[in-house]
Amino acid sequence: SMSPKFDLNNKVAVITGGSGVLGKSAALSLSSSGVKIIILSRDLNKAKNVADEINSNGGAATGFSCDILSKKSLIEVSKEIIKKYKKIDILLNAAGGNLKGATIGEDQNIFDLSITDFTKVNELNLQGSVIPSLVFGEIMSKNKSGVIINYSSMAVDRVITRVVGYSASKSAIENFTKWMSVEMALKFKGKVRVNAIAPGFFIGNQNRSLLLNNDGSLTNRGNDIIRNTPMKRFGTPDELNGAIHFLCSDDSSFITGVVLPIDGGFSSYSGV
Repeated sequence: SMSPKFDLNNKVAVITGGSGVLGKSAALSLSSSGVKIIILSRDLNKAKNVADEINSNGGAATGFSCDILSKKSLIEVSKEIIKKYKKIDILLNAAGGNLKGATIGEDQNIFDLSITDFTKVNELNLQGSVIPSLVFGEIMSKNKSGVIINYSSMAVDRVITRVVGYSASKSAIENFTKWMSVEMALKFKGKVRVNAIAPGFFIGNQNRSLLLNNDGSLTNRGNDIIRNTPMKRFGTPDELNGAIHFLCSDDSSFITGVVLPIDGGFSSYSGV
């Protein structure tokens, strides 16, 4: 008989930023396919709340408090995970974000950039995916099997105004995704794969005020995005999950080092 498509049953997935909008959506979705979920968050209560929700829906999940910028913190958590689940098959680097000082305000220009916040955003989005990739990727390399998925952005291929720090760090993430994919394929017989998804525009907690007015109508920036998205709408977080399932499964066993846009056509459209 044919194996089910995208069979993920009993795989173990670590999700950084698993209490955020996109991370939580991925966690619930993977759990429904039989994946055992580990939620990592700086805030233990937030991590536990998501894990509790999964467990009460009949899934299997554990929440841990972790500092993704600390190799030591990640190694300690990885030991707990291995003790409980014996292996790690999947890493979703969903943690990331932006800071006000690394964003150019409407009445500002590039020279108003806060270098402190620029550095912090690069740490959060670049090192915050690199360091977990090293810690959990090493475990995968020893098991000679695993999948890492990074989160890129529409801000990489063309300029999205204002978000200068975020754009720089996501560009670096795409390069690192390709770089690590090559390293793992050359040295670990192709069984540890590294890919990225590039979400288009989704309304999350961090960007809501940029895209929507208090009455729910679109801001000027929100209007610009919809005008440049051929599907004429924002995405919903669950629209990332099919791609995540596919990239985590053995059905994508010859795919590594790619960045898959999930963007309603934004990256294809010139605006004309």
